[in-house]
Amino acid sequence: QVQLVESGGGLVQAGESLRLSCTASGSISDINFMGWYRQAPGKQRELVAVFTKGGTTNYGDSVKGRFTISGDNAKNTVYLQMSSLKPEDTAVYYCCAVWVRGGTRADYWGQGTQVTVSS
Repeated sequence: QVQLVESGGGLVQAGESLRLSCTASGSISDINFMGWYRQAPGKQRELVAVFTKGGTTNYGDSVKGRFTISGDNAKNTVYLQMSSLKPEDTAVYYCCAVWVRGGTRADYWGQGTQVTVSS
């Protein structure tokens, strides 16, 4: 089992920055990657950014160049630094962790944190 606790959402104006944090606990040694997805009203959940155990990052096209994902292994925490925010970034942001042991995979999700960007 893995537990994810998110923090850092809020209301900002367009062009401003915000940082999200996600701390994992539990069976964290088998987490292959952690990252962030988001879901806006009426839309499907989409990739924002992921950070693999080996340090590789991957970003959704809409956030490339504006968002940066990073990790602190000592704190079991992944951060999402969001800059130059746009109203279309408004969504609930979910932290995720993919746990793999042998042939078993489990996806874990945080409770979500609201990010609202006003124009």
